[in-house]
Amino acid sequence: MALASHPAYQLIEVTVRRSRIDGFGVFAAEPVRAGAKIGALTGEAISVAEARRRAQGRQRIMLVELSSSRAVDATRSSDPMRFTNHSCRPNARIAVEDGAIEFFALQEIAVGEEITVAYGATHHEGRLACRCSQPGCLGWL
Repeated sequence: MALASHPAYQLIEVTVRRSRIDGFGVFAAEPVRAGAKIGALTGEAISVAEARRRAQGRQRIMLVELSSSRAVDATRSSDPMRFTNHSCRPNARIAVEDGAIEFFALQEIAVGEEITVAYGATHHEGRLACRCSQPGCLGWL
């Protein structure tokens, strides 16, 4: 069986629209199984130093650090997953492996449900208010 036809390698159909969390978000356009790969993120390969320079003074960025020296700027990416918002109780996770940035469902996600991840450490360093409104929200990114 070819990998592209294997269910674990098929990407989930998603839509981008306004989010109650912040700006735009990415939403499931079909039911998502727990553990399923939802999508991937690509962008401009840059150094971490350049990523941190670009992040200064900006609230909305689309940067992912791949290692202590490499990062990806997805600001101009056409991948819908660049609109994935943070939640303190996410339904998906980001996996960074061998330079690939991929999103996987932590639980079943219903059609129309916003796909969210926990950003982890950010350039905001606890200074940006979290807007996820989830029970147990930490309040800051």
